[in-house]
Amino acid sequence: MNKKDLAEKLARKCDLSKAKAQEIVATVFDTKPGHGIIATELDAGREVQILGFGTFGTKRRSARQGRNPATGATITIAAKKYPFFKAGKGLKDRVAD
Repeated sequence: MNKKDLAEKLARKCDLSKAKAQEIVATVFDTKPGHGIIATELDAGREVQILGFGTFGTKRRSARQGRNPATGATITIAAKKYPFFKAGKGLKDRVAD
């Protein structure tokens, strides 16, 4: 399923136009800077928790040493911030059935 499919299902279930449903999906999930509710909250360092579904958040990975597999040379891998999703109990239970 992609964003278009999600918007079409949302339109059918909530009796919305497809255009309005696509606008809603984009408002929540868009990743362009300054758009998308979830991405904006993660940029600000906050978590997005949807009870029963899951939590979106960010974690930091510190800098570390690694090896270039082609040459075997030691390289420094830079520190970075990355997004994560942790499924909630309701979602875990539904998928497990």
